[in-house]
Amino acid sequence: MPPNSGRVDRWLWAVRMFRTRSLAKQACVRGSVRINGSVAKPSSNVKVGDRVEVKTTPGAFKELEVTRILEKRVGPALAGDYYLDHSPLPDKAKTTTSLTPVAKRDRGSGRPTKRDRRRIDKLRGG
Repeated sequence: MPPNSGRVDRWLWAVRMFRTRSLAKQACVRGSVRINGSVAKPSSNVKVGDRVEVKTTPGAFKELEVTRILEKRVGPALAGDYYLDHSPLPDKAKTTTSLTPVAKRDRGSGRPTKRDRRRIDKLRGG
């Protein structure tokens, strides 16, 4: 009989949201994981029907609804059976264009001078 609840870091690792369990734990400690709207600790319990929100990149997140609790990690083909993905669709304008300009330097031009360094820092917003 499958368990009724389990640790959130272990569940995220088991459904392949993170490559290692320690990465899942670090995401919880950073505050990148929420269960039903509240920040989750790595040892927080997750139950069937809970909504788990995981920040993936700045401004993007995955919203998952738990359908079953896992004891062990499963293959990528089976991982989708353990959650429903309610994530919003990515905004095409954000994904196709870069938000920050890129500083280009000629290859072989050597180390930037102090003046060049200031320009690069200013371009990057620093």
